[in-house]
Amino acid sequence: MNLKRILAAAGALLLSASTWAFACAEHFAGGQPPTITNPAMSKQARTLCYDQFAVLHSGITRTPLWSAEKLSAGQLDQARGMVRQNNFHPETQLPASERAELRDYSRSGYDRGHMSPSGNMPTPRAQQQSFTMANMVPQDSNMNRGLWEGVESAVRTYAKKRGTVYVITGPLFEGNRLLTLNNRVMVPTSLYKLVYDPARQQAGAYVARNTATMDYQVISVAALEARAGLDLLPGVPAKVKASAMSLPAPTPHGYGGAQGKNKAAPSQPDFPHLPSGASLMAQMVRSITNRRY
Repeated sequence: MNLKRILAAAGALLLSASTWAFACAEHFAGGQPPTITNPAMSKQARTLCYDQFAVLHSGITRTPLWSAEKLSAGQLDQARGMVRQNNFHPETQLPASERAELRDYSRSGYDRGHMSPSGNMPTPRAQQQSFTMANMVPQDSNMNRGLWEGVESAVRTYAKKRGTVYVITGPLFEGNRLLTLNNRVMVPTSLYKLVYDPARQQAGAYVARNTATMDYQVISVAALEARAGLDLLPGVPAKVKASAMSLPAPTPHGYGGAQGKNKAAPSQPDFPHLPSGASLMAQMVRSITNRRY
């Protein structure tokens, strides 16, 4: 390839990147998307932009690595009037070899768990987009319909009170024994939901294991970033990311109170045995990359 062709290709890539950044900027604090700090995670990573959220999709895990959205009280008021359609669909913007298919989840026992929830979407088009498989991870069904539903509800309540917040949701893949669905889609060991309140300059994240649990932690963004291999809020001061803000307790429908008195409510125990420090994502990438299908 001669120099002119190289320069032309580079220019096209820069134009594409700038166009994407402009289109998706509203979903990120300061217009800056999360960045990868663990180089192993950049393999087959593609960014997808939608009306109300954006994702970084991994062709290795066949899941998003993060899904980012900006929530406002007005948007959530509109979303309350939407009727859920359940139109799950594969993401045709992705190569077939890198995307999850509906059949991958068939009879697996796992839910197709939204990262950016359909309940946050204010228009039919945005809700339809939220059902892309690029926005899904294999999620324990009890966790999805219990604790995590409560986390989503708590974040919506907070956003309605505060006016505008930025939310980033994603999976963690930690440890040496990682499961797959249909030998294709990686099952996260934990899930996180980060909340950043720009007016208060505070941030924190819910983290919970991807099991039938009602236990969760609230941790700092810095602690989450170390585990995820991502700089999730690149434009936010380090001092904001160093301490965890007080986040509202999850309030799953039917748990706690008079109607849910026989069901365990969410709790925050210490998890001394949870992995900490650098993410083990690199091990996962090596094992999956070397696997024969």
